Amino acid sequence: MAESSVSQFEPLSEDAIVYRAILRKQWIDEDTGRVKADAYFLRANEYGLSVNLASACSPKQCAGLFRKCYGVASLEVGRVREIGLDVEQDSTNHANIIRLPYREDNLAEAERLAGLLAKRSRIVWKPE
Repeated sequence: MAESSVSQFEPLSEDAIVYRAILRKQWIDEDTGRVKADAYFLRANEYGLSVNLASACSPKQCAGLFRKCYGVASLEVGRVREIGLDVEQDSTNHANIIRLPYREDNLAEAERLAGLLAKRSRIVWKPE
């Protein structure tokens, strides 16, 4: 995918909420119940971190999009932008957190930003 895509969607508002599906058990700290930075690392071949728009689905509906989901974390778009990243909508219910470096390209910055995203997010759904 191209580095910058022209979106047909309006930029998301600062107070828009996005959900990050927690697809690995180890992405949640068992002691604190908080999201770990591991949930916010960009994987090779990804343009951005996949998130769902809260305006289009509930946390439970977001979790239902995946075969196995260990939780759903919420993030406010304005809080993502505060740290120099952005959230770019690419469909009616989906967006990507963009401008994250790959660990292979800049490990220190990737770890710093993943940690900041983890601190800014909170779990809003967990399986029964």
